[in-house]
Amino acid sequence: MLAADWLEQGRRPPGIARELRVSEVSVYRWRRILRTEGRRGLVSRGPSGPDCLLSQGEVDRLGRALDAGPETWGWDEDRRWTLARVAELIRRLSGHEYTLRGVSKLLHRMGYSPQVPARRADRRDERAIADWRQESWTRVKG
Repeated sequence: MLAADWLEQGRRPPGIARELRVSEVSVYRWRRILRTEGRRGLVSRGPSGPDCLLSQGEVDRLGRALDAGPETWGWDEDRRWTLARVAELIRRLSGHEYTLRGVSKLLHRMGYSPQVPARRADRRDERAIADWRQESWTRVKG
């Protein structure tokens, strides 16, 4: 770690903070850890926060359930997954309760991203639209 090298060389924390574009508080914390625990104390422990409530098998099962579509699970009025629906699906499949924010983070970790559906009629007739553009719209435009 570059900061550890510089601290061991005797460089001052404010200069290190400026150079690495971090807060001085962080550099002073690193210096304290380096003195008490050595370099092994500076090794990343991974992301902070709670662990996932679902096992890998449950996450895989959720992915298959999402891919099957909301209509498979009784939401057929608009054929869209919402965070609330996914939270309910998780509860049905695993018994775990998730907040909407937790569902969003879980879906992101699973590789899903928010999608905005195109606003088009279900029974859109492309041929009729093309004909209208050709005939009526040219008259309206003048």
